[in-house]
Amino acid sequence: MKPELDYRAVFAATPSPYLVLGTDLVVVDVNDAYCRATNRTPEQLVGQHLFVAFPDNPADSMADGVRNLGASLARVLKSGRADTMPVQRYDIPVVHRPGDFEERWWSPINTPVHGSDGEVAYIIHRVEDVTDFVRTRRFHGGPLAQRAQSMEAELYVRARELQRLNDELRAAHARERQVAVTLQEAMLHSPDLARHEDVAVRYLPAVGSLNVCGDWYDAVDLADGRFAVAVGDVVGHGLEAATVMGMLRSALSAASRAVSGPAQALEVLGLYARSVEGALATTAVTALIDTRSKLIVYSSAGHPPPVLVSAGGTCRLLDQATDPPLGARPEHVPRPQAGTAYRTGDTLVLYTDGLIERRDEDIDAGLGQLTAALADLSRLSPQRLADAVLARLGVSGGARDDVALVVVRL
Repeated sequence: MKPELDYRAVFAATPSPYLVLGTDLVVVDVNDAYCRATNRTPEQLVGQHLFVAFPDNPADSMADGVRNLGASLARVLKSGRADTMPVQRYDIPVVHRPGDFEERWWSPINTPVHGSDGEVAYIIHRVEDVTDFVRTRRFHGGPLAQRAQSMEAELYVRARELQRLNDELRAAHARERQVAVTLQEAMLHSPDLARHEDVAVRYLPAVGSLNVCGDWYDAVDLADGRFAVAVGDVVGHGLEAATVMGMLRSALSAASRAVSGPAQALEVLGLYARSVEGALATTAVTALIDTRSKLIVYSSAGHPPPVLVSAGGTCRLLDQATDPPLGARPEHVPRPQAGTAYRTGDTLVLYTDGLIERRDEDIDAGLGQLTAALADLSRLSPQRLADAVLARLGVSGGARDDVALVVVRL
């Protein structure tokens, strides 16, 4: 057996300077190397806000260490990813001479530590003090040293320019993402959904996307206590796929209100998809729920099967009415439709393949994981069940593919 590690001792002895910050940027811990690099003791730092302990040098009108480091830490908190900074000049106060600062140059990396809930709990601020290197290059005489100093100055200027451009790029990306989010929210808006407290929906774009995707969900109220739920998946990601998704979702919503059942609604959608560029090979499944007769009528166009979960946790795949995706056949063919009874307290789950599909395993393995999770979690409320399923399948923070999920307590 491996001996149990004393992680505090390892942290204290690590040769690189490390500082641990809470999400409020208050110092939680420091290692010995950081104390040596800053001429501080742990007692002088722990419990202090980072920028109270290390403010900008008031004598340097160009000082921007606080601004640059603060922006990097904010990016870590928002994105949950590490942020590497270019070489920074960040003078620090002299301990025994209040008001005096000494010149310091640092190479920082800020890394998040995630808690059990997946959120950032701490930030590890690792720095390398490169002050001696900068000073040595600056003050050594001779032509080569002067050339090296010139090259370093140019490198520093370029690093600063790169940081400025990165800041502008991040700002532009944030604006573009906000436009995308607004577009997606508008396209996924479902007024009928607000009338169904026992229906939970979740939408997760693929990791790295602009928060828009080609997956969709919908709920449509019909006459006589009936309603329909649907999910669909357009090939691709981003704004182009989202635009196609919006068109198909609207068409299916309209068809569900105008025709007699799910199969006919998908037939209409298939004919419409032939006229929409980028719509072919879209998959979708729609289910009509008749609350008076306690019957589910469903039809699928190449989509993973919905799961009907009993109150006791028994799972049944609704896979008796599966047909190819939209536009897969050269000629129109009527689509199949099937029905099944349900009991009060059962749960119907519709989803897109991003929930169960992994590149390194067969999709049946993911489907097995989903049904196992639903069996274990069947007694949870729809909202809690939706979140628990995403967590159990490891996609709470997003996956490589888009994910849409609908949970209906019947």
